[in-house]
Amino acid sequence: MKILIVEDDEAIANLIKINLAAEGYECICAFDGKMGADFIEKESFDLILLDIMLPEVNGYELLEYIKPMGTPVIFLTAKSGVDDRIRGLKLGADDYIIKPFQIGEVLARVEALLRRYHKTDRKLTFADVEIDLTSRIVKKDGEFVELTIKEFELLVELIQNKNVALYRARLYEKVWGQAYMGDTRTLDSHIQRLRRKLGWEDYIKTVFRIGYRLEDGK
Repeated sequence: MKILIVEDDEAIANLIKINLAAEGYECICAFDGKMGADFIEKESFDLILLDIMLPEVNGYELLEYIKPMGTPVIFLTAKSGVDDRIRGLKLGADDYIIKPFQIGEVLARVEALLRRYHKTDRKLTFADVEIDLTSRIVKKDGEFVELTIKEFELLVELIQNKNVALYRARLYEKVWGQAYMGDTRTLDSHIQRLRRKLGWEDYIKTVFRIGYRLEDGK
């Protein structure tokens, strides 16, 4: 599970990071809204802890950017007024923790929200395909599908970000772990093989000048 902590108080951010890491979460800290937006643009996260009063871009503005991605968000803020909580929840935040807080409460809220979003499940399903993340086994209609390591990782990235247009650069850097140099052949050929092996020509869409999007048709 990868969590982004967007908090301008570095002591608080690092306290949260240390405690979440002790529970097995992978954490990245951003200390202003622009840095947070940059991380979100380049990487995918299972959960975002988001302060409201941030330099550069405030939490409300950043939440508008996050919403289309479907990533769960917990506001973490000193703004304790009822109107502030209502505004945050109406904008799309999933939970709201008021400072000062007990770190145990943060851990419990994180675990509960990830469970609600089924992020703790070790299986992914989409259409007629089921993926076991632990064994790395892929089945289509109950039959095994043989994928390469990169095809598997690309499939997981697409499913975890379904209905989101993913830039080629982001997909390449996420799956291959290298800087994207503008050569689309490697990524495009893997996408073509995934479409063919899974019969997903109607699900994996090409987004003009951007990259790819996995659509569930809903």
